[in-house]
Amino acid sequence: MATPKRLPYTTAGAGGGARRGSGTVPPVVVLVFLFVVAPSIFLVARSGGHVHVASDPKGANGNQETDWQQQLVTSKLKTVLSKEVIDAIAASQQETGTVNLDFFRDHASPSWKTDDLVDHKMNTSLDVDDKAKAENSTAEHDLSLTYKAPKDGSDEHQGDTAVKIARRKLREKRREKRAMDLVQKDDEAHVKLENAAIERSKAVDSAVLGKYSIWRKENEIENSDSTVRLMRDQIIMARVYSVLAKSKNKHDLYQELQSRIKESQRAVGEATVDADLHHSAPEKLRVMGQVLSKAREQVYDCKVVAQRLRAMLQSADEHVRSLKKQSTFLSQLAAKTIPNSIHCLSMRLTIDYYLLPLEKRKFPRSENLENPALYHYALFSDNVLAASVVVNSTIMNAKEPEKHVFHLVTDKLNFGAMNMWFLLNPPGKATIHVENVDEFKWLNSSYCPVLRQLESAAMKEYYFKADRPTTLSAGSSNLKYRNPKYLSMLNHLRFYLPQIYPKLDKILFLDDDIVVQKDLTGLWDVDLNGKVNGAVETCGESFHRFDKYLNFSNPHIARNFDPNACGWAYGMNIFDLKQWKNKDITGIYHKWQNMNEDRVLWKLGTLPPGLMTFYKLTHPLDKSWHVLGLGYNPSIDRSEIDNAAVAHYNGNMKPWLELAMTKYRPYWTRYIKYDHPYIRGCNLSD
Repeated sequence: MATPKRLPYTTAGAGGGARRGSGTVPPVVVLVFLFVVAPSIFLVARSGGHVHVASDPKGANGNQETDWQQQLVTSKLKTVLSKEVIDAIAASQQETGTVNLDFFRDHASPSWKTDDLVDHKMNTSLDVDDKAKAENSTAEHDLSLTYKAPKDGSDEHQGDTAVKIARRKLREKRREKRAMDLVQKDDEAHVKLENAAIERSKAVDSAVLGKYSIWRKENEIENSDSTVRLMRDQIIMARVYSVLAKSKNKHDLYQELQSRIKESQRAVGEATVDADLHHSAPEKLRVMGQVLSKAREQVYDCKVVAQRLRAMLQSADEHVRSLKKQSTFLSQLAAKTIPNSIHCLSMRLTIDYYLLPLEKRKFPRSENLENPALYHYALFSDNVLAASVVVNSTIMNAKEPEKHVFHLVTDKLNFGAMNMWFLLNPPGKATIHVENVDEFKWLNSSYCPVLRQLESAAMKEYYFKADRPTTLSAGSSNLKYRNPKYLSMLNHLRFYLPQIYPKLDKILFLDDDIVVQKDLTGLWDVDLNGKVNGAVETCGESFHRFDKYLNFSNPHIARNFDPNACGWAYGMNIFDLKQWKNKDITGIYHKWQNMNEDRVLWKLGTLPPGLMTFYKLTHPLDKSWHVLGLGYNPSIDRSEIDNAAVAHYNGNMKPWLELAMTKYRPYWTRYIKYDHPYIRGCNLSD
């Protein structure tokens, strides 16, 4: 029987297939294609491009056959799959050992997917045991986190996507952590700033905050004025509603609101804390609340209420400014005046002095007046009571009173009263002498520029012109410079100390608004280093520098003085009269006073010319010698006052005036004998 001739079979597209003999294909290949490749392609197409090859590991005898089958399948798939997919399958096989198409099912290329197919159909059509599912799941998880591009440089899309997702998640986590850290740091910095602000506010020391600061102990009671504030707020709202009620012709509501306003005002009165309220205040508060609720229901209009409150705020602001001006005006006016009781004392003493015989008008120990070895004080005053406090406080705190000599100078109006007081109340073993400034014949207008200027028509018009402005709106800001003390030569005698006391070497000048608390003899031992004036500097605050007293727009001032030079205080000054004469201090004073005839260098007063005259000739004393501000600053530390040798009531609130600060007044009143007949007769009381 003739052998049948085999038909030639070629595969034009199977470039990677194995050929046998003369190019013929064995029947087994055809069978593999029909029973393996074709079903695989069919399943892939049906599952929307998801290839699933379940590999079952075999023994050593079946490994060779399995590898050959895989190679054959791969060669056949090249005809239908892209090179990208084939490379991905090869890479997966190299990394995992076995081709795992579950990965490509879950991370398929977009070209494989069919949107209208459902994945779970494929899952139900495949029979995969639980162990294979667990292994595939583990492999997928590891590959999604650790997959890297193949070393041969091929760019695998799914791997890159997984890495990018992982990196994006890490970046987001880092970004969130940094944001949380920044928020935490910002909160910590905010807390630190708040704590620092609180500490700084506690340390504030000023004339206003020292009295009203919420950090003071007397203000530590929480909500101590809550009822007072609520009642005042009710009064404000009642006024607003009363205007609205009147505009809408609701007369009954208007009358009721007006009535409740008056009752609440009477209940509040001048109270600042709840404890000061009238006992009827809670009932008034309740009734007013009911009336306000009714008014709100009947006449409330948000826009109109806002407009009315704004108008009330502007009116209150203007009223406050007016009161501030009025307060300044009245305080300056009060600083000029002498209380009736002190005026009474001066008149009674003057009458009794001129009733004395001449032989009884002399003070003892007159030989000490020109002894340079003793401690000499200069006191120029027209206030009997104030001068008595200065002398008494100095002697009571002196270690050797017999070595102290007081030189008092007053005007002719108070000369008799001053003499009579110290004749009746001699300062112990100390020496005292009273003089009349009008008897200094050498002090005349030809020698003293101030006297000549005071006699000029311009100065008289400035002080005495009948129609010069004295109202709050015009001229009141300069009222302090029209104080009568600037017209008195007693205020300018401090520039003529060597002329008044030519035989003395050193003298301590004291103002009449001071009180002495310690022995002052140590001042005579202070080395002034060739300077003329020993004084406590006051430049700890900016307003005590030269530029606050002098007109630096004037070229004479600008050329000769430093605007930031430190000021110092009059009131307690130790003067070296020898150096005074050597440096011709009085001549320097005359020079500047002549240049200021039109008040172009400084306004009136003795401190500005003193700063100029003693410029670079003042030796700074320790601050414990002299504490200032008891006449204007309510926040001076009590220990600072107690430790000071001299307490100075500079400012408008003098201790003998009713407007004096009560907490500082005892330092001064302790040196007054209120049981003295003259003091009792003039109703002077502590």
